[in-house]
Amino acid sequence: MPVKPRIAVLLAAYNGVHWLEEQIESIRHQTAVDLTIYISVDPSSDGTEQWCAACAAEHTEVVLLPVSEKFGGAARNFFRLIRDVSFEGYDYIAFSDQDDIWDTNKLEHSVRMLQSHDVDAYSSNVTAFWPSGKTLLLDKAQPQVEWDYLFEAAGPGCTYLMSRKVADPLKALMLQSWEKLQSVSLHDWYIYAFARSRGFKWFIDPRSTLRYRQHERNQVGANTGIKSLVSRYKSINNGWWFSQVKLIAFLVGVKVHPFVCRWWALGRLELLLLSINAWRCRRRVRDKFLFFCVCWINAAIWQPVHCAGDAITALKK
Repeated sequence: MPVKPRIAVLLAAYNGVHWLEEQIESIRHQTAVDLTIYISVDPSSDGTEQWCAACAAEHTEVVLLPVSEKFGGAARNFFRLIRDVSFEGYDYIAFSDQDDIWDTNKLEHSVRMLQSHDVDAYSSNVTAFWPSGKTLLLDKAQPQVEWDYLFEAAGPGCTYLMSRKVADPLKALMLQSWEKLQSVSLHDWYIYAFARSRGFKWFIDPRSTLRYRQHERNQVGANTGIKSLVSRYKSINNGWWFSQVKLIAFLVGVKVHPFVCRWWALGRLELLLLSINAWRCRRRVRDKFLFFCVCWINAAIWQPVHCAGDAITALKK
């Protein structure tokens, strides 16, 4: 019998008791892999901790981490998982949300793609689905460009699979910059930036490997429609997005790169310079155009960029 790849699946949970059973069952029944599911629960009010404890007591492949501090967001919960779960004995590290449904061969396929493309990390498209029955393929598999990792993730983090070649130095860097890391809002964006900035190879698969549940409590969810577009513009205009770009650039060590230095101040001229580099900063053609427009609009109405507090405070420490 061939040796099955050993995978640690890191699952962050918060008030997810309505969806966890379906999610965990879809992970437990993955084909052709040997896995352990590690769960970290952000203190919840709906019985999530109790349900996870019962699940761990019933299934040896499910491990519930001790109750920790209040995280206040999925990113900090995932960072806790990376910090506290030992990767010793595993070949790969995967991430899981609490409310999706994985294809039965998701991990088997992910490992096969990672190996056949000779890459260090993997992500894929997903199929969003709504209670109404509506479904939509979320396509994130456009060709990677030179600096996309500073401005977007490689798709939903719940599709990520990393070799130990990436996971071990990622954990080491996180522990070195733990306090500043807590101001990062999106763990999948940071992880992709770390991998690409270190020269690791990443494959974004056009195949959908899971059903991506949409509901009123999604922290991020599917970016579709006018409402989502307006929300994304507001996050740029209020300084949150640019503050995250700068924080991630600082944490992964590319702040001193000449390209980054040229626009770091985010004044009028810097924004105009960044706009003409849109083709180097986003993958999708539509997003390149929007990136260009946003930089021009912000340059035209320029005032000292107001950046979200936590990220900028972290940079100043």
